[in-house]
Amino acid sequence: MDMGGMDSGSSSSSASSSTSSMMTMAMVFTNAHDTPLFSSAWAPSSSGTYAATCIFLIVLAIIDRCLIAFKASMERHWLIHHLNRRYIAIAGKTSEAGRINADPDAKTASLVTAQGVEESVKIVHSISHGPIPWRFSVDVPRAILFLFIAGVSYLLMLAVMTMNVGYFCSVLAGAFIGELAVGRYIQWNDHNH
Repeated sequence: MDMGGMDSGSSSSSASSSTSSMMTMAMVFTNAHDTPLFSSAWAPSSSGTYAATCIFLIVLAIIDRCLIAFKASMERHWLIHHLNRRYIAIAGKTSEAGRINADPDAKTASLVTAQGVEESVKIVHSISHGPIPWRFSVDVPRAILFLFIAGVSYLLMLAVMTMNVGYFCSVLAGAFIGELAVGRYIQWNDHNH
């Protein structure tokens, strides 16, 4: 009876040790040319396919930077479109001039409106601190763009997590080339508006 208990105990012990050894990851960089990327089906079998995989990662990193630059450009477009939006006066509400007049950070000037010239109007040079109202035509495309950016970024992260030196350097090279090409579109000088 004790023998059976020992056998099952030792077999569960060896099973747990083999499971723990399978779950441990080597946390050192390798330069193996047969490291799988994203799935076991995508394992380069020659130096040529390894180079093609590295080129793919460079292009994917460039696409990631381009998507980020495109989103930044669209954010500027959406903000400018919001600021240029025409508002309708509603009965019982204060006029735009009245709201601007109440703003202590605005400069006084005059405003030409459909009702004539309004004096002592304040010009506001900064955007309000609150969020822009939710709009279907803006927030859905923004969320879709973010979805693509997150997906590509996570794919790049998985490539780096293989701990393959070639994959790691390819992702870095693609990020460098992408930033070199479109980085100026991501940075936006707030003093220009």
